[in-house]
Amino acid sequence: MATDNSFRDLSGVGVGAASSENPYHALIEACKGDPALIKRCYQIHRQSRNKQQAATLLSPGFTGWLLDPVLQKLVDAERHPGYSDPRNCLVFWARPPEHLRKLINTIQERLVQFNPDLWLMPADCLHMTALELTHSRSQAEIEELVHVLRSKIPEITDYTLDHRARLVQPWLSYDSQAIALSFLPCSRLSVSEVSTHEADAYTYHHLRRDLYDLCSTSGATVASRYVVPSAHLTIARFVTHEGLQRNDQGVISDPGYMAKWIQHLNEINVWLEEEYWPRPDSLIKEGGEWIVGEEKGLECRKGTLWYGGGERVRLGRGF
Repeated sequence: MATDNSFRDLSGVGVGAASSENPYHALIEACKGDPALIKRCYQIHRQSRNKQQAATLLSPGFTGWLLDPVLQKLVDAERHPGYSDPRNCLVFWARPPEHLRKLINTIQERLVQFNPDLWLMPADCLHMTALELTHSRSQAEIEELVHVLRSKIPEITDYTLDHRARLVQPWLSYDSQAIALSFLPCSRLSVSEVSTHEADAYTYHHLRRDLYDLCSTSGATVASRYVVPSAHLTIARFVTHEGLQRNDQGVISDPGYMAKWIQHLNEINVWLEEEYWPRPDSLIKEGGEWIVGEEKGLECRKGTLWYGGGERVRLGRGF
């Protein structure tokens, strides 16, 4: 998701001047490295953001979805033949394992029951951006950065082999542009495994911090759009106003539609919480947790990859 609010940290944690240039270190430092507090920051951020976005969608002056003009042109090839996304990027992605892709497919089916005009992220394009090095560059600029980073790419893409960060509590996050499936860093191991202090202490935010450091030591400049406490995969986007009733001023004339849409999303979240969130003394249902690097290691990818495309540089080893 990519509205302006995507870039604001809504966790409420007081992050002062960090002792490191690495922006991910600030939250860890503010939380004194406590994985429970880091998880809490991610939780507050996503709850606050959904509350904020719901208020926007329900506001009297809401004019409709924030449509992505690039995706619209790519989808409507008949009206825009030969169009290509001009924005080249370089990223490290985490690819969801099969059990998570199945859950996402079920969620997508429930979303289109209410809004059949959604653009759904294809299963083979699903990704979570663990680290964005840069975006909206020329192809030549990206190739130059890949050259600088080349010697470090195997180490970075294989990093999750022995740095395993667990994500839990899937939940829909949304705004006027897209819907994402978000997670929280886990502060303990699954009850199905023996917990160790070291494993408990290493969160997804620690992983993001380490990836930043690994890239920086190669001589590459990391220019991410945002470092907010969020772990999410975009699963659907709006590409049309079809289904929305708007008056001559472009304002939504049926506020009940938005209320029903938010209710639909909330019902899915209730279902996720009841079916896939951890319960005391019980195993987490398949799809309810994700160990980053499961099945596939991190993927270094370049090019026009905003919607899951682009070109693979290297795929790391999974476990």
